Amino acid sequence: MSNFKFLQSDPSFAPFMEVAMAAEKILHIDPAASILNCRRSMEFAVKWMYSVDKELEMPYQDNLQSLMSREEFRAIVGSDLWQRMDFIRKKGNTAAHNTGKITEAVAMLCLENLHIFLDFVAYCYADEYTETKFDPQIVREIATSPAAPRNDRVDEIDLAALIEENKALKEQLTAHRLEQQPSYVPKPLD
Repeated sequence: MSNFKFLQSDPSFAPFMEVAMAAEKILHIDPAASILNCRRSMEFAVKWMYSVDKELEMPYQDNLQSLMSREEFRAIVGSDLWQRMDFIRKKGNTAAHNTGKITEAVAMLCLENLHIFLDFVAYCYADEYTETKFDPQIVREIATSPAAPRNDRVDEIDLAALIEENKALKEQLTAHRLEQQPSYVPKPLD
């Protein structure tokens, strides 16, 4: 059971799906680690987008800030979604560099924002898409399940290898996004 199970429909989503699921599993044990995994999952997904979408040109630096700041990227995700992503990025930086208390509520909001972003990725790039809604109750149930939690370790993504691997898909997935994106209904910011 996971809010990110919908990503299993496309094997190429596996790297960021696994990190998202890990973030969900550890929220109640370590909210800061959960937020860090939300940020990592988002970064993996953003890099994946750059590897499959011909409208996204790799900037000089491939860090998350640079990738998210490109005008082409911002045009694809739109203002509201970009703000959600920036929230995850900033909270991830806070969790990594500050010793202050990170609350479960902030971690839950990061998970929800991550879900909305990954739902957008699936909407634009997956062959089959079924809309899903983030359910905080699933996160609570994961925390109380006997199998939870595990400390899943997901290695970093080799961006150059990912770009090479997805070179053949670039035309196809860019065309799919261009077809799907105009009908995407953004989730308004609260």
